[in-house]
Amino acid sequence: MSESLIVKGDSKKELYENLLPQIEALVECEADVIANMANVSACLKDTFNFWWVGFYRVFEDTLILGPFQGPLACTRIRKGKGVCGTAWQEAKTILVPDVDAFPGHIACSSLTKSEIVVPIINKGMVTAVLDIDSEKADNFDETDRIYLEKIASLIA
Repeated sequence: MSESLIVKGDSKKELYENLLPQIEALVECEADVIANMANVSACLKDTFNFWWVGFYRVFEDTLILGPFQGPLACTRIRKGKGVCGTAWQEAKTILVPDVDAFPGHIACSSLTKSEIVVPIINKGMVTAVLDIDSEKADNFDETDRIYLEKIASLIA
């Protein structure tokens, strides 16, 4: 695959549908999970211009910051804490239209208004989470959930 994306579309769904096969091609020829996380973060940030896109990896009872695109981030998150820790604990995608309304939200950036976190599940265990923040309220929907879960399965 070339080192550039060609993503066109008039809707979010069209953008994801155009991006997904490119991400598939990118990760299928690379075995290193860190390299794949880095490139997926870049692809999503570049395509959608989200405020922050990145991964937290599971180490014992803590999520530790992995590859990301965006401003500085929280380095460690405990299981069950914030949106990321809750998605890890529950092993399910969590979509938050208003982070201020989420009990226990961890504010790595005061500019974040909405968030989606997708668990990366490998052999029945959450091994990481894909975290995406937006500076716009209510920026994520079912389209994001569906396609980000497909992307997460490629990382697993």
